[in-house]
Amino acid sequence: MITTDLNLIKQQLEQGDVVGIPTETVYGLAANIFNEQAISTIFSTKKRPQTNPLIVHVHSLEKAKEVAAHFPPKAEQLAAHFWPGPLTLILPKSPLISDGITAHQPTVAIRIPNHPITLHLLQTLDFPIAAPSANPYNRISPTRSAHVEAYFPEIAILEGGNCEAGVESTILSFDGDEVVLLRHGAISIEAIQQKVGRILDRTAGTDHQAPGRSKKHYSPLCELIISYEPLFMLSAVQEKKVGILWFKEVKIASPKVFKNVVLSPSGTYGEAAANMYDALHKLEKDGVDLIIVERLPNEGLGRTVNDRFERASAK
Repeated sequence: MITTDLNLIKQQLEQGDVVGIPTETVYGLAANIFNEQAISTIFSTKKRPQTNPLIVHVHSLEKAKEVAAHFPPKAEQLAAHFWPGPLTLILPKSPLISDGITAHQPTVAIRIPNHPITLHLLQTLDFPIAAPSANPYNRISPTRSAHVEAYFPEIAILEGGNCEAGVESTILSFDGDEVVLLRHGAISIEAIQQKVGRILDRTAGTDHQAPGRSKKHYSPLCELIISYEPLFMLSAVQEKKVGILWFKEVKIASPKVFKNVVLSPSGTYGEAAANMYDALHKLEKDGVDLIIVERLPNEGLGRTVNDRFERASAK
């Protein structure tokens, strides 16, 4: 059920229900962090492994410091610049945070979402919320309320429009004085380095210190291939209904292709990131057997888009 009734969503969160909420990244499946049954319901609803921690969403730096036991200087610097926004910080957790949220780890993932409706909701609540993406585990992330309703028609979903960034938050942790990148996201490596200098890239790991690090993730039900030369991959396709996701233009049309989709007519990585999940949803709804994706240049948010498609293509 999609609704614009903020009070209804607030009441459901207060009584321990799980609801869908908008953020600037993707829609989230939200619950009160202090209600253990509600947190358990997030995992069961998503069919998410208990070993995969959740991100805690707060409305202010002051609230973030209540759920973190320590804020390193570089974390303060990054929070001051990028919050509210699509940046998640992994920090030592305070005693307020249960092991169910953090997968029994000593750290907690925290961010302040940059969506006016959800920020207002958080300000009206007496508790932070945990909110992983509102999709079944490993499936395509939702960037519209209709995507969430298609997955979970039984829950209330707060309408917030299409997600502006359209891709999950960047996740950072801290190793002494070093800043560590754990997940590519809506803020590029370059933008972070401009603020704190060199960072360590540990995105290749598949451990669950941070969400979204499974080898296979963000996947459509059909096969997906990512390639610098999408049409070359057609040579191996026999009688399949194929959709191609191009970066900024259809380079060569082929009668073998059921549908061509351009992710960024303006040729920007941000636009491609904002459109990619919706494009996957639409091609899946069209019943294609195979999605071929044109790999983006591996720079800026192009890295993030490539990362999501690589995980979507994993066997």
